[in-house]
This record gives sequence, structure tokens and C-alpha cells, in this order.
Amino acid sequence: MTTIDPCRPVDAGTVDEWFEDSDVLVIGYGAAGACAAIEAVDAGARVSLLEVASAGGGTTALAGGQIYLGGGTPVQRACGFEDSAADMEAYLLAAAGANVDPQRAHVYAHGSLEHFDWLVAQGVRFNHEYYAGKHTNTPEYQTLTWSGNERGYAESRAARPAPRAHKPHAFWEEGGATLMATLRAAVERRPIRVHVDTRALTLLREGERVVGALCRQDGVVRAWRARRGVVLCCGGFVMNREMVARYAPRLKDATPIGSPGDTGAGILMGLGAGGAAIDMNEGFVSVVWYPSGEFCKGVFVNEQGQRFVNEDCYHARGGHHCLNQSNRKAYMVVDSGIYTEPPLYAAAPVLQVGETFEELERDAGFAEGTLSATLATYNRFARAGEDPLFHKSRDFLRPLDQPPFALLDFSIDTGIFYPSFTLGGLDTTIDGEVLTPSGIPIPGLYAAGRTSAGLPRSGEGYASGMSIGDATFFGRRAGRAAVRGG
Repeated sequence: MTTIDPCRPVDAGTVDEWFEDSDVLVIGYGAAGACAAIEAVDAGARVSLLEVASAGGGTTALAGGQIYLGGGTPVQRACGFEDSAADMEAYLLAAAGANVDPQRAHVYAHGSLEHFDWLVAQGVRFNHEYYAGKHTNTPEYQTLTWSGNERGYAESRAARPAPRAHKPHAFWEEGGATLMATLRAAVERRPIRVHVDTRALTLLREGERVVGALCRQDGVVRAWRARRGVVLCCGGFVMNREMVARYAPRLKDATPIGSPGDTGAGILMGLGAGGAAIDMNEGFVSVVWYPSGEFCKGVFVNEQGQRFVNEDCYHARGGHHCLNQSNRKAYMVVDSGIYTEPPLYAAAPVLQVGETFEELERDAGFAEGTLSATLATYNRFARAGEDPLFHKSRDFLRPLDQPPFALLDFSIDTGIFYPSFTLGGLDTTIDGEVLTPSGIPIPGLYAAGRTSAGLPRSGEGYASGMSIGDATFFGRRAGRAAVRGG
């Protein structure tokens, strides 16, 4: 058996010897895999947990650690915010776009409080402290902040706004590492058999049922048996640049962020077993023009000199729309009252400076009367405290009237930071059952985290915390369902 293809499951009848026998086999030891394993063993199953790296962590350990939770958590209440499951669900439906899974949004919103309590029971600590600034994460140990477009014009009409990003007790961007350390400790307290440096190669089947996996460990191909179910929690595919070019080409020039294990292996194994992959073109992509919020007072324009987004939106929405402009060209106009040190993570070059809009327009090469008209219109409404075209919040709405004016280049071809990761994956039920293209569950096969197309399905509507929230919540459900799968 020299060549093993993840898209070609192997007949379990050809296995001469099983290296390990378990009820539930979880492949991938990030947030989704840890939570799936914990719930499976707590339900009475014998659980094996495999990880390709030398320790558990996955992409979650590299993330800022925000978890999207709401419905009136103890943190929200302590910080003076009211929220309800209905408002949270309405926001999730508004943010998810055309690909929304209403059932997934419903169970997540209405299960959020129980999930908060479960995380606390595993040892996760949350501070009753709120951060009100415009930032990509809470800059110190604060837990609660706004992480999406909850206060956006359309979203705030669909649902009462509330901050829902909950970062565990950790400094700055260390929330993900702190969360995974806590989940690893919770795994270690249980009789879960953990194998690191173990690469899953392909699935094993008896007829149509998935019953295990072939894996390479210590240079040897070994067979793991799963009598009730296999849960794929192997991450997304952003590190597989061939898959990105094929399925999500708009992300191919962006900077991939995540674990080196985000190679799409779990998705490929699921496809090989007959599963369907959906939303494979979708992904998070960002360009960072805040923190501090000063640059939110500027004006984004495309190469036609036209505005295209409200500049106070969440940075993933901004990145999404920047990439949608013709020739992927995006610029920002600021005045001397706004310009400061480049925002963290970004260093948008200054293309041109002018004392008037007309001078800026001419010297930067815009067609006569385009950029200047856009900015004159913006200023006219901003002086009245209005933005009828894009509804920028009054917190950031002010006329550009302090020359000189600068044109900053936020185009992706400048080499500035456009971080990205994939959102598409295997089609699953809310309990993680992997579905065929006709919607039939594949016996014995489950998926969660970025291996599945989960709760966040729209780059434009993404909010920080949705991925870790999705991975932990639906990882738990997949672990429980796999126990029942026998």
C-alpha cells in the first residue's frame, strides 16, 4: 500500500491488524476536536484523539481567542448590556448572507448561554470587563467587545445590537492560546487516548459505513478503528494553495493565516467518502485600517473615484469589498486631521498629496470630476451629520476639510496585509453528520470546525469569534452525535 489517497477510502476488510480500537475517533486536536472528544468521553464512549502536530492547538491556538456568545451572558449583564437569544439569532441570520443555515443559527443562538456555562465548567475564565474602543481585539485583559457589524445600519434594524465577542482571560492576542491550554487540560483530566505526530491518510469503510482511519505514525501506516463514529476536525484548506486557487481564487493573493495543518485533508477525506463540500468559495479576508478608529473617518474609493462601503464597518467587510472593486484597486482619502501613524498590521503607502480635492484627483490620475465630486458630496452630507449613501455612524462621520489631503493605497497588490482563511467545507447537519450531495447522512462520519461549512458562511458578514464559537459549540454536538452513531 505505497500510495494512499485521502479521496479514496480503503476497505476495512483489508486491514490485517488494528492499532487501536475505540468507540469514537476524533481527527484533529484544535478547539473542535478537543470539544468533540470531551463530550464523547463524558457520554461514556472510549475516545481516541489524533493530531498531526506535536501538540494540540490547531488554528485556535494561533487566534486572538474571541468566542461569539450572547443571549445575556453573565459578562454581558455585568457590563450593562441586554441581549436575547432572539436578537442574537436575528443578527446571525442577517450577517450570514445568502448561504445562511437557519437551523444552525437558531440552535447556536438559543444554546449560547448553556455553551458559556460549559466553557466555564471546563476552566475557561472570562473577565466582567468591557472594551469600547474600535479595535481588532481587546488590547489588554478585557473580555467583552464589539467584533462585527452589530451596530451597522441594516443589522441594527434587524436585531437589537449587543457586543458578543468574549475573549478568555488573556492579554491582547493570547486568547486563543489560553483557550486551547484550558481545553487541553480538560482533555488530560479525562481518559482520552491522545496521539500526536499522527497524520490521518484516508478513511476506512465497511460497505458505506466509515469505521476508522489509516494514519501514519512514527513512519508506519497504522489502522485506528471507530465502532461508533469518526469526527473530522482537521481545519480548513487555506494552507493548501492549490485548493485555494481552485475553490476560492479571490483569496489566492491574500496572506493565509492558520495552522500549517489547514491543508484540506479532512475535507478531502470527507469528499472521498461521498460527502458534499459547500461554500468552498467563501472565506474571511480582511484589510486593517483601524484600530484607533481615526482612519474610519476617512473615505474609501475605487479607481473610478467612487465610494463603495461605510468606513466604520468591521474590517472583514471592508476587505471583502476592497477585493470586489475593479482591478482590486482600493484607496482611502484622509485629511491632515485624520492622518497619523499607519494602523496596526497595515502600512498603506501614500500615493499622492494635494491641497485640494481637484489637485489630488488630477495628480493621482482620476478622471476629471470623479473623485472631487465624490468627496464634495460626502462633505456636504457629513456637515449635516448624514451619510445617506452608506450610513456611516455619526461617531466617525465628519467632513474632510483640513488640507492637505492624502490618498492611501489599500490595494492588495501593494503587498499590505490581507489576512485570510477559508469558510467552506463539508456539508453537515447541526449534529455534524456529513451529508452526501443528495442530503443523506454518511453512516459513521461527522465533521466540525473549519472542516465543515459551519455557522460563519459569509466573508462579508463575518464577526470575530464566530469560528471559535462554531468550532467549540458544534464540535460538542458532533462528539455527542458520534456516540449515538453506533
